[in-house]
Amino acid sequence: MSTSLPPSDLPETELDSEDEAAIACVLVFNASDPSGAGGISADGLAIASVGAHALPVLTGAYARDTAQIFDFFPLNEEAVGDQARAILEDVPPQVIKVGFAGSAENLSIIAELTADYDGVPVVAYMPNLSWWEDDQIDQYLDAFRELLLPQTSILVGHHSTLRRWLLPDWSSEKNPGPRDIAKAAAELGVPYTLVTGLSSTDQQIDNVLATPETVVGHEKFERIEAVFSGAGETLSAALAALIATGLDLSAAASEALHYLDRCLDEGFRPGMGHVIPDRLFWALPDPDDEDGEASEAEGPDMNTDFFEMPINETKH
Repeated sequence: MSTSLPPSDLPETELDSEDEAAIACVLVFNASDPSGAGGISADGLAIASVGAHALPVLTGAYARDTAQIFDFFPLNEEAVGDQARAILEDVPPQVIKVGFAGSAENLSIIAELTADYDGVPVVAYMPNLSWWEDDQIDQYLDAFRELLLPQTSILVGHHSTLRRWLLPDWSSEKNPGPRDIAKAAAELGVPYTLVTGLSSTDQQIDNVLATPETVVGHEKFERIEAVFSGAGETLSAALAALIATGLDLSAAASEALHYLDRCLDEGFRPGMGHVIPDRLFWALPDPDDEDGEASEAEGPDMNTDFFEMPINETKH
């Protein structure tokens, strides 16, 4: 994806000149995930890793491990709204990122809040909801379509998830392309769609940023032979943060996809289930650094200033 592409027409997210030293902030709606694979903790790590600050609003809690989701316990819409209003009265976000809201009622309150901040870009991620009950899925997707998509600036999702949701009556033998999905999203008010997980070849996966009229850009990566949890949330959080720091959409999407690729490449399996993206891969010691190995063996020098790292610098 070339950063020389025309900049998007999203609202400017540059900080005021008097606040140039301040870190960009992203208001995040998502659920608690005790596995750390996704949810609000994954959003916070990805956002911080690429140089922004998360303002997390909790929508509920999963009961899950690294392999599967067993249940979900949503917070009520009053709790979600009160969390968001409290921080919004104090801190203006540069971008709003919506992950799993947990219920149609929570989507309604989130849509009310985003409508009050119509100059702030909204990055919305649609996860795979196949673990949920069918009636809950239907209610959630209907509310998302009617209430939140008209206010969404960039919709992010896997090709198969977006196809089933936005093009349920697709009859052609040929799979819908990214522009077909973007067209369906645009009819509901979404100007840009980032479609992931397109099979380019047996060895490559393509990811495409599209509008109904054109492919804005795309990035291909080598297929990694592993089953991951949290990849889509990592990508959407990084994208939101990079837009918040001032990058135009095409550059932010390219950077976010490269960041995700490195997270997956350095992914780890903490339990018996799926692999989790390493969102702090850049903090790993260099295996070729013999001095680093020697220092680790000797233990840390307690006289060292551990906080010399410059604030708000992207390390990847």
